[in-house]
Amino acid sequence: MARLLLIRHGQASFGADDYDALSEIGHEQARTLGRSFAERGIRPALIVRGDMRRHDETAAGIVEGLKEPVETVVDAGWNEFDFHHVVTVHQPDFRSATTPRAFQEIFEAATARWFSGDHDAEYAESFTNFRERVTAALDRLRAHRDVAVVSSGGPIAMAASLLTTGSAAGWAAFNRVSVNTGVTKVISGSRGLSLSTFNEHTHVEADPRLLTYR
Repeated sequence: MARLLLIRHGQASFGADDYDALSEIGHEQARTLGRSFAERGIRPALIVRGDMRRHDETAAGIVEGLKEPVETVVDAGWNEFDFHHVVTVHQPDFRSATTPRAFQEIFEAATARWFSGDHDAEYAESFTNFRERVTAALDRLRAHRDVAVVSSGGPIAMAASLLTTGSAAGWAAFNRVSVNTGVTKVISGSRGLSLSTFNEHTHVEADPRLLTYR
């Protein structure tokens, strides 16, 4: 059976001019995961990543921690949904939220509205289209063995929901608890893809600084 590892990116730069860049903590999380893989004898034959900066920098940190090169390819199907757009449609003045908790409350209300499907015409990418994009990206992994995918919380939560419920019903619950550089394991066998573990993050639990969710 093939093993597919879906990895959420390291901590991005909340509140900075370029959110998409990893924070110093994010870079450290990525290197720590790479070292953890090396210590456990996990050496992916291929890294597939989204084309966002935080995906690129996370993949680079993992390779640095592994201390050996890994072929990397880009698949934009693993990009995060445009949460700035989704939040702006719901609350245009969301930048007035000055704390992570205040933003999280707005984010959850905004994504619930997007998820409902009742306002699809207002979004550049509807939730239905997002689900279809991730489904297609997941299907493309069937051609690979022993691959690590560097993505974001939204697509990984979608993959987990699809593989456990056959629908997007669990997406919000999975997305809410996603840890930076958390690892979700998918097994590809004769019966297709199956979720083995979700959001494993023992590599960051020993250092409270590295256990982050945003």
